[in-house]
Amino acid sequence: MKEIIRTGKTVEEAVNLALQDLGVPREMVEVEVLDEGGKGFLGLISKQAIVKVILKDVIKESAKNFLQQVIEAMNLDVKFNVEEEEGDIIKFNLYGKNVGILIGHRGETLDSLQYLVNVVASKYRKYDRYRRIILDAQNYRKRREETLIRLAKKLAKQVIETKESVELEPMSPNERRIIHMALQDHPYVETYSEGEEPNRRVIIALK
Repeated sequence: MKEIIRTGKTVEEAVNLALQDLGVPREMVEVEVLDEGGKGFLGLISKQAIVKVILKDVIKESAKNFLQQVIEAMNLDVKFNVEEEEGDIIKFNLYGKNVGILIGHRGETLDSLQYLVNVVASKYRKYDRYRRIILDAQNYRKRREETLIRLAKKLAKQVIETKESVELEPMSPNERRIIHMALQDHPYVETYSEGEEPNRRVIIALK
């Protein structure tokens, strides 16, 4: 955790100087006042204020601040909690009355928002180890993954029975990955992707 000590005529000035040096807003730091400054011995010599400014978890805080701003700008009744997972992942779990708006059609809005949050957080990677941020909404990603795995297995069976390849509807890179992973060890079928984004799709074919 990075920390710096700065001096100024007042505590506020010292803090502002530290924020300028760090390049972060006030809400991303904790401030410890080492000396409030003021008049020194017999009031003849002015003492400088001294502060220690400590960076919080800037990756998590920047993501949290941005996500909150988006929710407020859209005037949505949505809240979130944050948890850290293995593999240097920070997971934001969204919930609330309007959470469906942030999921969007087949998770497209959720994926776009997740991308933006990661872009914002990556600006602060020089201050801390970078961790990937994942947005989920009322366990949507897990439910969608289970649905896609069932679909992949069902279509693999269809390909074996009909001996004809199946072309799936266009999917996001993450959803295509789920299909590929679900069938990667299948003894009789293989998968590959065709087309250009955003119309790239998975093909399931006989080996």
